[in-house]
Amino acid sequence: MSAIASAAVPPLPALISPGLTLPLVGVVLLASALRCWRETGTPRRVWRGLFWALFGLPFLLGDLMLDQLGKPLTYRLVGLLVLALGLIAGLGLSAAPDTKPSPQELKRRQQRAALLGHRLFIPVLAIPVLTVAGVLAGPALHTARWSLLAPQNLTLAALTLACLCALLLAWRLTGDSPRQALQSSQGLIESIGWPLALPLMLAMLGGVFLASHTGKAVETLAQGLLRPDSKLAVVTVYTLGMTAFTMIMGNAFAAFPVMAAGVALPFLIQGHGANPAAVLSIGMLCGYCGTLMTPMAANFNIVPAALLNLKDRHAVIKAQTPTALLLLALQTLLLYLIV
Repeated sequence: MSAIASAAVPPLPALISPGLTLPLVGVVLLASALRCWRETGTPRRVWRGLFWALFGLPFLLGDLMLDQLGKPLTYRLVGLLVLALGLIAGLGLSAAPDTKPSPQELKRRQQRAALLGHRLFIPVLAIPVLTVAGVLAGPALHTARWSLLAPQNLTLAALTLACLCALLLAWRLTGDSPRQALQSSQGLIESIGWPLALPLMLAMLGGVFLASHTGKAVETLAQGLLRPDSKLAVVTVYTLGMTAFTMIMGNAFAAFPVMAAGVALPFLIQGHGANPAAVLSIGMLCGYCGTLMTPMAANFNIVPAALLNLKDRHAVIKAQTPTALLLLALQTLLLYLIV
């Protein structure tokens, strides 16, 4: 009865929730689009601005579209928008020009960096620290009428609060203005380019695979290839499968629903009675091992090589592969011991 009563109580209104986070992302993307359109003498500036404007619209107006248009029409419109993004990027129209700062500007930046020293890392390191603190303390940060962080999206709300605090720290530390923050964000966004949209699309790909019952197909295939009563065989197929699927898809979130529904749930959790939290957590970590070893994860492995002007575009992958293989072996052993 107490569970039913507590479930009937609506959640408290939150000051920080996805309703705040997603529009903020949309504002940053639209600001980048406006800066592209305002440039003069830059090739493809109209198309570059259109790419970031289309990318930012669902963040800015997604909830409003759902309320006014309903889910079916909103999903169709967003699908058309995704096709437009793919067309613009595929034709190479979203690529930013290769511009380098002048020697004077480069010298000014080096002087400022030397002046600030290691204090520059304080805002960056504050983000994970404050996010973890927000997740742990979030359930207690409320009054009788409102909550600071949305309990149903606690991690996202804590990350938003951490980023806002880090932004305030950066302003205090550097003395720059919010306008400078937007300008710097546009430079970073354009340096990454279209791969910035890749994690969202790959995460949705996992939902598509789940809806098309790909997990059931994987389960049927696994039943024919391994002995379900062999813990070592099931664990190995699960961990290697998460890694391989992630390498193919470029994102562990896309591989997760397939391998969870096809191997983890029927064989490990139901078949061997393994702890679901441990199995799924370790499975995601195995997927991240695959992320370290694939060029499909362009935003993690190819973009850093481009930003650092490395001659070998796969240098990041080569440096990460030994760590990924060692971590994969250890996670496989740990999962076997848990099962």
